[in-house]
Amino acid sequence: MSDFSHGLRVYWEDTDAGGVVFYANYLKFFERARTEWLRALGFEQEQLRVEGGAMFIVGSTSVRYLSPARLDDFLHVSVRLTERGRVSMTLFQQARRASDGALLAEGEIRIGCVNSHSFKPTRIPAPILQALDTHATPLLPVTTQE
Repeated sequence: MSDFSHGLRVYWEDTDAGGVVFYANYLKFFERARTEWLRALGFEQEQLRVEGGAMFIVGSTSVRYLSPARLDDFLHVSVRLTERGRVSMTLFQQARRASDGALLAEGEIRIGCVNSHSFKPTRIPAPILQALDTHATPLLPVTTQE
């Protein structure tokens, strides 16, 4: 599957006292991009939870921080599926500054599907698996403003 990209702006709430993005906030940026990626595939997470009884949870993360993002930077956060199983998937994500393309952070995120009531592992819903297997064309960015 081709990379999906989600654009977002860095606000004060994302930074430390020096105006630099706080390291943990890259995980928030990655989460937002994954949510928009699923939405672009046609799946709303709340609908999936309420109607389908399934939800995605993060099982593990590995993040490298390479260069700081700063207040007011516009970022492109990408999502690329690297591995897909029946109950989990691994995604490679990057955050880049839009103005110069500088790679700021990258990480591998493993997410699993669980039953929304019992929190026990469950199969990823078949429509999502089908969408993952058949999407071979790039998805358009959800946010295109800069």
